[in-house]
Amino acid sequence: MGSRVRALAEATPDTRDRYVDLLRVLSLGTVVLGHWLMAAVTADGVGNLLAVVPELQLLTWALQIMPVFFFVGGFSHALSYRSLRRRHPAGDGASPYAAFLRARLRRLLRPTMVFVLVWGAAALLVQLLGGGGGLTGVSLRLVTQPLWFIGIYLAMVAFTPPLLKLHERYGWSAFGALVAGAVLVDVLRFVLGVPFVEFLNFAFVWLAVHQLGFLRADGRLRLPSALAATGLGGAALLVAAGPYPLSMVGMPGEKVSNMAPPTLALLCHGLWLVGAVELLRGPGARLVARPRVWRGVVAANGVAMTAFLWHLTAMLGVYGALLAAGVTLPEPASAAWWAQTPLRIAAAALLTALLVAAFRGFEQPSPAPVRPGSGPLAALGITLCLFGVLGLSMVGFAGLLEGRTATLIAVPVSAPAAVATALAGWWLVERSGFAVRRDEG
Repeated sequence: MGSRVRALAEATPDTRDRYVDLLRVLSLGTVVLGHWLMAAVTADGVGNLLAVVPELQLLTWALQIMPVFFFVGGFSHALSYRSLRRRHPAGDGASPYAAFLRARLRRLLRPTMVFVLVWGAAALLVQLLGGGGGLTGVSLRLVTQPLWFIGIYLAMVAFTPPLLKLHERYGWSAFGALVAGAVLVDVLRFVLGVPFVEFLNFAFVWLAVHQLGFLRADGRLRLPSALAATGLGGAALLVAAGPYPLSMVGMPGEKVSNMAPPTLALLCHGLWLVGAVELLRGPGARLVARPRVWRGVVAANGVAMTAFLWHLTAMLGVYGALLAAGVTLPEPASAAWWAQTPLRIAAAALLTALLVAAFRGFEQPSPAPVRPGSGPLAALGITLCLFGVLGLSMVGFAGLLEGRTATLIAVPVSAPAAVATALAGWWLVERSGFAVRRDEG
């Protein structure tokens, strides 16, 4: 693998924006580290350190960095789709939409579906053997939670072509329309009490951050200091004067979450982070220009999704091993707990590395050629994937044999139904290019 990474690093063209690749790695790495640190595990279950020590919730204003990943996604999606449009211009009888979906989703869905199938089989086996209680049952519910991120990212990929077209026509006004939508949703939600409207902000908030990536791709994201100040000031004002909580991540038992569904405060938080990383663009670009650093970024990008998918499995495995060995877990946030934290994180990192070594092959780029195909079939496929993955992130794998369900917006969903829907969608996305291949053969 080392020789392959070195070859890829040396083959990188000078025109590539390496800082974007660095941001992608750092954002996912920060999320992983945050999850490991926030887990307050005892023999009775899994809690949240931020609930134990509420003063630490302010740290989420720097460490809730998922908006940066979605911002980077917008930048990359704009470049990718434009490249496909140039190769398949209007009038040549071929739509690049299906090719774009397959190209962007192939490396995302293959490791995701392997993760889902492995954990689904393990959950079924555990419950058939009469297990599923205690920390095991909690683990079966928690391990799928990172899939919400996959679901949101699927939506961003699906909406890239129409939103990029709006961006190219209206520029900042297209971004402003998404922000206005987020504002309207929160007004309807908090002022008028309209039910279910809050779920629209899964689209408005995250797609607005994604749209900032389009602006960066065109060199139109100027005055990052003003963007950061506006976002930080707006978030502070909303939290101080409105119904928004301090934490920018979800907290157990809270009536209002800034994350699920996203709020206007989280959108302001995203503006602040995007402005902040753009202010660091110069030093970051100089750092990643160093050959050794760039090789590290290339290596990390090659396994980032696999590591993200399995990092909670690793963390829960470490705690499970401690409990199985009869180790008494210290009270969360106690002096003994903090003293053990570096060791627990190191053990989780080691176990994640082993899982990455086992499953990284599913994340490797596919040699299949990218060709235009059936846009409607691809759109149906990604829609099914989106609902299946989001549903599974909510219901988890606990209670498989009992038919446990969770509610996705207003629809009850079970784990088997979610898995079947996601697999069917994946198959359709892959199938969307078959007819073109036969014609070309």
